[in-house]
Amino acid sequence: MDSKFLRELLCRVQNGQINPDEAIHALKRLPFEDLGYAKIDNHRCIRTGVPEIIYCEGKTPYQIQEIVKHISQYHRNVIATRASDTIYQAIKETEINCDYNDLARIVVINPETVVHLGKIIVVSAGTSDIPVAEEAAVTAEILGNKVKRIYDVGVAGIHRLLNACDDLFTANVIVAVAGMEGALASVVGGLVSCPVIGVPTSIGYGASFGGIAALLSMLNSCAAGVSVVNIDNGFGAGYQAGLINKMAIQNVSEKP
Repeated sequence: MDSKFLRELLCRVQNGQINPDEAIHALKRLPFEDLGYAKIDNHRCIRTGVPEIIYCEGKTPYQIQEIVKHISQYHRNVIATRASDTIYQAIKETEINCDYNDLARIVVINPETVVHLGKIIVVSAGTSDIPVAEEAAVTAEILGNKVKRIYDVGVAGIHRLLNACDDLFTANVIVAVAGMEGALASVVGGLVSCPVIGVPTSIGYGASFGGIAALLSMLNSCAAGVSVVNIDNGFGAGYQAGLINKMAIQNVSEKP
C-alpha cells in the first residue's frame, strides 16, 4: 500500500468516515497478500517509494490479471515489464485503467501524471538497441525523472555522439545501451563527470554471444564511473538511474 493510500485511510478514520475496525481490516493486507502463485508485496511502496514491479514473462495471462486486480487497489503507476500485446489485452479485459508502450514492452497500471525532475540521458549505440533503451527511459519517466533520449550514436560514427556533448555534460546520470562490443559505455564514461550505467544488449552477430561480449566489455571498462546491469536489463538501468538522479536533486536542494 502506498503512503498516499495510508494517509487517506487515516484521514477517513479521523473524520469518522470509517471506524477503526474497518481500517484494521484494510491494514491486514500488510505486509503482503498471498494469492497462492504470488505473494504481492503491498508494503514495498512504503519501504522504497515504488510499488512492486510485475515481471510478465513466465506468468500466464490469468495470473497477471489477478495480480493486477489486487495490486491496483492500492497503488498507482504500477509498472508491468516485458509485456506482450497479448498480455496488454488481458490486462485491459480487467477494465482497470492502463497504458501500453509497445516499444518498451511496458504496461502502466493506474497511470497518474507525475512531475519529471532532474535530467537522465539514455543513449543507444544503434537503432536495434532502442527497445532496451526505451525500457530504461520509460521506467525512469514513470518514476518521476526527466529523460532525454539520444539514439543511434554508436562508436562506428563517433561524431554523432560528440555532437551531443552539450546535453551529455548536463546530465545527472547517463544510461548507455549497446550491443556488439559494447564500447559506447566506455566512451561516454570518458567524456562525462556523472555516473554512467552500461546496459549490454543481445544485439549482434554470432561472436557477440547474445550480449556476453558487450557485458564483458562494459565490465572491463577503463573509464571510471561506469557501472553495469545485466544483458537487456533496461528496466534495472532506468530504476537505478532514477535513484541516482533523485539523490543529485536532493543534494542540490540541500545546499545552503
